[in-house]
Amino acid sequence: MTALEAAAPTPGAAAPSSVAAAARGGWWGVAGSAANAVLAFVFVGLITRALGAQGAGSVFTGVALFTILSNACKLGSDTGLVRFVARDIAVSGGRSVGGLLRAAVVPAVVASTVAALPLLLCPAVATALLPHLRPADAVTLVRLFGAFLPVATVGLVLLGAGQGHGTVVPFVGVEQIGKPLLRVAIAVPVACYAPGMLPLAAAWLLPALAGTVAAWLALRRCRAARGTTHPAAHGTIPWRDFWGFAAPRAVSSLFDYSAVWVGVILLSALATGAEAGVYTAIGRVVTAGTLLQLAIRLAVAPQISRLLAVDQLAEARHLHRVSTCWVVLFSWPVFLLLAGFPRTVLSVFGPEFVHGAPALVVLCGAAMVNVAVGNAQTVLLMSGKSSWHLVVTAVAFTVQLTVGVLTVPRWGVLGAALSWGAAIVVENLSAAVLIRLRLGFTTVDRGYRTALGAGLAVASVLAAVRFLTGDTLSGLAAGMTLGMCVFGTTLWWYRRPLGVSELFGVLRRRTA
Repeated sequence: MTALEAAAPTPGAAAPSSVAAAARGGWWGVAGSAANAVLAFVFVGLITRALGAQGAGSVFTGVALFTILSNACKLGSDTGLVRFVARDIAVSGGRSVGGLLRAAVVPAVVASTVAALPLLLCPAVATALLPHLRPADAVTLVRLFGAFLPVATVGLVLLGAGQGHGTVVPFVGVEQIGKPLLRVAIAVPVACYAPGMLPLAAAWLLPALAGTVAAWLALRRCRAARGTTHPAAHGTIPWRDFWGFAAPRAVSSLFDYSAVWVGVILLSALATGAEAGVYTAIGRVVTAGTLLQLAIRLAVAPQISRLLAVDQLAEARHLHRVSTCWVVLFSWPVFLLLAGFPRTVLSVFGPEFVHGAPALVVLCGAAMVNVAVGNAQTVLLMSGKSSWHLVVTAVAFTVQLTVGVLTVPRWGVLGAALSWGAAIVVENLSAAVLIRLRLGFTTVDRGYRTALGAGLAVASVLAAVRFLTGDTLSGLAAGMTLGMCVFGTTLWWYRRPLGVSELFGVLRRRTA
């Protein structure tokens, strides 16, 4: 028995099962996150090298608008499916899954179609969003994104249903590997032989078609495997409960995704397209560092929903502590490395991106606060408190928008980073306080303190290397090497309190 298992409030035979299930899903998520990070870097590098900061900023402004709208038009139904499908399978064997799917998909189709109409029919939207482009180019670019909006939205909803069946494989295969890989495969010849904003925007959009088809096929397989293909009439469809949960999540989802991309839009409208391109590259670097947290979240969410549905609250709390320990353990060293050598990291995108180094440091600090509280927001949602989550995200987004409007015109990229960083800190600390005081989910235990200690040990090494070598490529290489040595040693000596034996034990069983 590991120390983490011993720390569980009510240990028993069932306790390791949810941790093992989360670990298995986490391994898939880690693989997908790694692939997504590499492919995203390659794609952003292709865009920035082919178009420069100005042209890349225009394309990524369209991506920002598309991402915000597609996730808003889900109306929170993807998260609703994660929670309600998992609960329905745990309680009744999935008798109401078909009805839940119809309840989720139809409104999402209607909402995304309505949202696409202004992009397709109102040129003023495009010229206001991209004032630095010729009006004809801006209108064509925005219309291209509008045409793909409904099909992409449906695909995201279907992937949520797949997660509700207890597997992250469809999400990882489609959203984290399949679509990014197709984007790079299409963008490489386009960047070489026909570089331009419209062709490269199309390279980003086209995989959405294949992704939606793949999500539908994967969901059919999940339903067949789980036996959830019963007619809806055989089960009670909790329409009121479903939309009572999903409606607040729809609004909070809008805030969540807007927080990631609103800086790009503010920079495009209040500063320059070039700064929007620099900020996009910085955001991609920071997002890559949080992909492990996303991987764990994908695996943990349906497990927590299932445990709460059958009143296994102690095990759900234990799972949250274990997963938070894993996220902190593996994510903090990444952010410390990025913050230690920001100019060298950003030089990968080109020399004009290096001046965004202070913004990268700010966002790395905020991201460390984000991972330090674990998946507190997932706990809020899977416990049915979507209205609480809405309040948290609304306050954070208000902070971000206020700080952004005040600082972006004066400080550009740094102002956008300060606004997003402030929102990250407010949102995550608020969620952590809520789940601690109102739901009894704690975060700090022996394993968590050890994980923080491992991060501080790596920070000391990186600080010494940075002092001796400066922000240089050789310093980055030395910092990575020595940091990995310190991290690996810490991981080995404290593997029991860190729960590493549980995490890697799942991998050994899968490959045995």
